[in-house]
Amino acid sequence: MDEAVYERGRGAVAADAILHEDLNGLTAARVAEDERIIAWIDSLDEERLAGHFTYSPLTNPVEVTERLARTLAHFFNHQTHHRGQAHATLTALKHPSLTLDLVSFLRTEGKKWAD
Repeated sequence: MDEAVYERGRGAVAADAILHEDLNGLTAARVAEDERIIAWIDSLDEERLAGHFTYSPLTNPVEVTERLARTLAHFFNHQTHHRGQAHATLTALKHPSLTLDLVSFLRTEGKKWAD
């Protein structure tokens, strides 16, 4: 990974940054990042969720302050956009894609997170 295009805790500093040259490196980094995200989410309490969060979007690097809970809703929902992009690409290339149905996921692989 090229440290010039990545800052730990900030992510890529360029939209077209290539952080890993191979799938093994990408997979390991994704697992580590997911563990970091889960640990941080587990550390949040109601007071922090009700507070604010300041960040700089990659596409328009000016400071933005939002309520943390609202920003987290976007953070977790944004993956839906990218799953749709991946699904559309695979479909256009006539390759099978994973099931994107959330309820189906929660009944199967996601069962461990469903109450």
